Amino acid sequence: MAGIDPRGPQLAASLTAVVLVVCLLTLPGPWGVALLAVQAALFATGAALGVQRTPAAWLFRTVVRPRLAPPEHLEDPAPPRFAQAVGLGFAVVGLVGFLTGVDPLGYVAVGLALVAALLNAVLRLCLGCELYLLLLRLQPRGT
Repeated sequence: MAGIDPRGPQLAASLTAVVLVVCLLTLPGPWGVALLAVQAALFATGAALGVQRTPAAWLFRTVVRPRLAPPEHLEDPAPPRFAQAVGLGFAVVGLVGFLTGVDPLGYVAVGLALVAALLNAVLRLCLGCELYLLLLRLQPRGT
């Protein structure tokens, strides 16, 4: 599979961070829950189809990347795809928390997802990607 420009997932993380901040400001109300559900759907798209097929990737590809110099390197899309699945997990836990009245669980899950998105957006530190690589290293090697 072709590599991806690492600045694309960074833009996606920036957009995700904005969405999650708005969620936290509007939760546990219906607008916040609906927005969190939309973010969960976006995470699901990235996890199922790959980060290259998300709305944020389209925005990056059509609006942002043409204005930038070529990337210094391309990245394997598998770690960011795994990170989308991790984000989906946090969003689903958050939704379950808010929909069942366990608001503290929802706030913690959304807060953790926000921290991860901000680390990626600001520092290019993708926690889900690092977890993916750690899990790869922990797998037993064939002989």
